[in-house]
Amino acid sequence: MQPPLPRPLPWLLLLLPLGAVAPGPNSLSQLPAPQHPRIHLYNAKQVLSWEPVALSNDTRPVVYRVQYKYTFSDWSDIDIVGVNCTQITVTECDFTASGTSKGFPMDFNVTLRLQAELGELHSAWVTMPWFLHYLNVTIGPPKDVGVTPGEGSLIINFSPPFDINSSTVSFEYYVHYWEKAGIQKVKGPYKSNFILLDGLKPFRVYCLQVKAQLFWHGTIRSGHLSNTSCYETMADASTKLQQVILISVGTFSSLLVLAGACFFLVLKYGGLIKYWFHTPPRIPSQIEEYLKDPAQPILEVLDKNNSPKDDAWDSVFIVSFPEKEHEHVLQTL
Repeated sequence: MQPPLPRPLPWLLLLLPLGAVAPGPNSLSQLPAPQHPRIHLYNAKQVLSWEPVALSNDTRPVVYRVQYKYTFSDWSDIDIVGVNCTQITVTECDFTASGTSKGFPMDFNVTLRLQAELGELHSAWVTMPWFLHYLNVTIGPPKDVGVTPGEGSLIINFSPPFDINSSTVSFEYYVHYWEKAGIQKVKGPYKSNFILLDGLKPFRVYCLQVKAQLFWHGTIRSGHLSNTSCYETMADASTKLQQVILISVGTFSSLLVLAGACFFLVLKYGGLIKYWFHTPPRIPSQIEEYLKDPAQPILEVLDKNNSPKDDAWDSVFIVSFPEKEHEHVLQTL
């Protein structure tokens, strides 16, 4: 059973990097305490780090122990599945390192304390300020931002910075966009991670960034902007219609001008055009063969080629009368 939801503490306490050192009750507190412990909360990550304890007169490794406490509970060793923060030699404890571990509840007040150990020697406990994940987290940009150009619009889809499993917390998103070399504008908030950014000019390049804000019990945590990406919008319906009309008018005008030019050329250069397109006279094939081979008897070939059947003959008779006979005939008539 989880402890009851505590009252949130001011998140500014997290900015104190140095914990309070509590002296131990026994004489074994001869070991220096770890210095500058910090809790790093980024998206779903929860990591505690510190500076190592350096000893000049002992070569044995110093180990560290981390304990936690909720508002209404006692100090306990870290019992998160897959996380070991007891007698470790590294100077970091990642409470979310395991794939099955989600760290401390994000809506609980948590405090941590840290101690160094060397054999029977123990340092004093160093206690960190209280933190509450939803109040103190640094929110990164939305993940996997994808943009699809539309008709005078941009279709944006992405994933939230991290998963939330509570009905009391939610993300809202803002889109910062601007026409290239233009003034930046902001649209939002959007509840969905699928955004239609419409009302844009067609065939223009727009750049954009997306930012998430976390809402929890009236508290707002603003996240980081995503990387800038630029895209060119497509033509909308009205622009497509204008294009069709312009192309049609342009084509008709071009054809009209071309037809007029052809008609003018025909009128002005008709004779020259006829000369260019007139078929030049050709040498008969027999003569062309003779020119290629002068030794060939061309006349005999022509005689052989001219068949008597193909020749047409007309008979002409000349009738003459003596002058006197001609006058006699005229008188008789």
